[in-house]
Amino acid sequence: MTSMEHPLFSLSTKADMKVREYRNGDKWLTITPSTYGLATVHDRDVLIYCISQCMSALNNGRSVTRTLEIDPWRFLQSTNRMKNAKGNDLLRDALRRLAGTRVETNITVSGEQSINNFGLIDAFNITSKTDTGRIRKLEITLSDWIFDAIQAQQVLTMSPQYFQLRKPIERRLYELARKHCGRQSKWEIGLDKLKLKTGSTSTDKEFKRLIQNILQDATLHDHIPEYSFTLEDGTMVVRPKSPFLNAERLPSLSPDTHEVARRHAAGLDVYFLESEWRLWVAEKRLKLRNPDANFIKFCKTHVKRLSETQGSFL
Repeated sequence: MTSMEHPLFSLSTKADMKVREYRNGDKWLTITPSTYGLATVHDRDVLIYCISQCMSALNNGRSVTRTLEIDPWRFLQSTNRMKNAKGNDLLRDALRRLAGTRVETNITVSGEQSINNFGLIDAFNITSKTDTGRIRKLEITLSDWIFDAIQAQQVLTMSPQYFQLRKPIERRLYELARKHCGRQSKWEIGLDKLKLKTGSTSTDKEFKRLIQNILQDATLHDHIPEYSFTLEDGTMVVRPKSPFLNAERLPSLSPDTHEVARRHAAGLDVYFLESEWRLWVAEKRLKLRNPDANFIKFCKTHVKRLSETQGSFL
């Protein structure tokens, strides 16, 4: 949640070598790059995926540790990345930036006053095939700061469509909406504060033009999930889209249903699948006689489609 509210990640798509400092009230953070540059909004996908895996384990009553073994192909597939040699190279670069970027802040997840200095991940280990260079095995060790937030369950679910957003500023708008608006009827923020929270280094004039262009695209293509955005008298107004609200009105699934879903979707986060299913049902305006059975069918279809995609890739 803290990384959604505060601009820990660079919006740049090129190597960003500038030290960044942000202050919001009595909260502050300084972000220092390594020789590879600052970690970017797209690099954050690695942390989102790791957090998702940890939360799935905790929800299933399993213990978690700071070191995770990640299936590289599933990561690339789940986060809408290229599943080829270039995708592997980009993943390596992301890991280097995440490990090298240092954050110093007084923002804590424990409720105690302290100053923390940490990398976004502590270490990573890559095992590749010698003939193709394709990543076969990936181990990531999260920083204590990130892991403490997981254990304190200071995390929020995110739409799978988030990974289809290509522009970094679009991702930041969604993250801020998810953190601050949530399921409220609306959330408002002035452009000056919005610029600070996004981490944009543009001038005020350029930032306003950038936001206006993004909102025009969002109105035309409706591609930003769960929320709509409007500019009203220099203020950004965020409102949940109706399917997002309707998705929460579906009845709770039984624990037995989750257990059956795990058997059909081995290795996948069933709670992540459930959130995707709820949005799909709401968007289609389906009236379900048996939500549990429909969810199981959804899981089977999802896994079948995933297997077909993976088979064609291999």
